[in-house]
Amino acid sequence: MKDAPSPSEVLEQLRRFESRNITHVDRANGWPIVWDRARGSSVWDVEGRRYTDLTAAFGVAAAGHANAKVVAAARRQAGRLLHAMGDVHPHAGKAALVAELSRWTFGRWRPGSEAKSILTGSGSEAVECALKTARLATGRPGVIAFEGAYHGLGYGALNATHREHFRARFRDQLGGFVEFVPFPVEQPADPGDGDLELQLTLASSRRAIGAILVEPIQARGGIRVPPDGFLRRLRRWCDAHGALLVLDEVYTGFGRTGAWFACEHEGVVPDLICLGKAMTGGFPMGACVGTSAIMDLAWPESDGEAIHTSTFLGHPVGCAMALAQMAELDSRALPARCKAEGEWLRDRLEGVSHSFPEGLVRAVGRGLMAGLEVRGSEERPAGLAVVRCMQRLLADGILVLPEGAGAEVLSLTPPLTISRRELDRAVRRIECRLKEVLS
Repeated sequence: MKDAPSPSEVLEQLRRFESRNITHVDRANGWPIVWDRARGSSVWDVEGRRYTDLTAAFGVAAAGHANAKVVAAARRQAGRLLHAMGDVHPHAGKAALVAELSRWTFGRWRPGSEAKSILTGSGSEAVECALKTARLATGRPGVIAFEGAYHGLGYGALNATHREHFRARFRDQLGGFVEFVPFPVEQPADPGDGDLELQLTLASSRRAIGAILVEPIQARGGIRVPPDGFLRRLRRWCDAHGALLVLDEVYTGFGRTGAWFACEHEGVVPDLICLGKAMTGGFPMGACVGTSAIMDLAWPESDGEAIHTSTFLGHPVGCAMALAQMAELDSRALPARCKAEGEWLRDRLEGVSHSFPEGLVRAVGRGLMAGLEVRGSEERPAGLAVVRCMQRLLADGILVLPEGAGAEVLSLTPPLTISRRELDRAVRRIECRLKEVLS
């Protein structure tokens, strides 16, 4: 049997045959590793080295990598029906999944009510379906989004993604239907942005607004948590102005913040919610879920040619995995576990921040979407320190990622199944390495 390729061989193949600007390679600092397998909160590279994963692979592995019940569901489905026909001939798994999504969203928030879904191939596509739904339901093309937002990189979603790194080269091809307003961030000395309603009203004076699109917590924006009451204020504004409240819970959904969905921390019910990442535990799938009234108002009955569809809509394997993943999250009470572990982690990170000069390092986040934000200077940019810390942690066998426009936040989004012992050991190593790079 042919030996597995070495990391160097894999990276050389990528250099030759993958487009540039995809895989970043910095071999001098041991970046990247080449994954071979993963289970629970552990990842092994092709050389057999084990790593503690504090990323959950971008938050996907909420119920743990290679969760046995999710894997078994995928295998059963792949052996029975590997592919179906999107919007033409349905399969039972698709019907079961949209019913389950209704039950876990609006069915819980408004007992007795129902929701309807558009299944998608990604979280980004789910956002684009929400944008289309809002346009059809309200007749207004304008959307309010927030500075620091990340909603995906397809051309529709890119309109609402704020970071210039992603937008600048394509600005002349964007639709320009989005108005950006400041995202209020919870600070010890700042209870929030008192001008939020004014900003929203000013944005609506520039174009007809059909929706507000918002992440309850900005993940890629730097684990930015808004003040309490933020979503309630958005809900009131939307109700007063006839706009839809669209929550992008692609990252925060399915237990990540200590509730099934982050909007539940404030008791806010959106009109539309966008889901992805942890929904399947490892298959590319998302969903735009909305109240039945709004979805029926927006979308006409099918006449045989859907207005929005794709070849892989409601993929049988993805549906089977999503159903198994949600059953695991439920049966193991992982959102509640995440709440308890998240509170413990926040206390640990607060302790780490207090071991640095005041204001240099700040604990951020909610649940197991947490991080340490570093304050930098012109002489020592925060992002450089965070990246160096990340590289040293990789050498220690710990996987983390930077977040924020300047990579100023060392983020921790581990599987919700991670043990406290593993987490504590990792946090102690993070503190050690952060002190090295900030000394």
